[in-house]
Amino acid sequence: MRTTYMAKPNEVERKWHIIDAEGKTLGRLASEVAALIRGKHKPQFTPHVDTGDFVIVINAEKIYLTGKKLQNKKYYRHSLHPGGLKVTNAETLLNTKPERVIESAVYGMIPKTRQGNAMKLRLKVYAGAEHPHAAQKPEVYELRG
Repeated sequence: MRTTYMAKPNEVERKWHIIDAEGKTLGRLASEVAALIRGKHKPQFTPHVDTGDFVIVINAEKIYLTGKKLQNKKYYRHSLHPGGLKVTNAETLLNTKPERVIESAVYGMIPKTRQGNAMKLRLKVYAGAEHPHAAQKPEVYELRG
């Protein structure tokens, strides 16, 4: 009888990856980052076990959006008070808080569960080239394509 391998939470080895976002397209970058955070690149990937790695994204301010997305793409947030809807376009958000653009794209690609909330904590995004995670010895990850 053949059994399927299932990863156990205490057996998961987490690595640190660093990705340079300079000149990369937002969606293509976000989908690869989401797969790394989820652990889908590992042979022992199990959907109900969190097998993902840590990902550091640097140079978020130099991300590229195709077409007219800089002017037309909208980001919504609400204060939970009547009339409290705030709308920002991608260009404004990229100039003020470039980390949020990447975080929003990646968060949209991971599960909306407790497991997904734990995955969000493993994404670290920085606007510039500096990051405080040198002690973790992150490996440079080259995106496909």
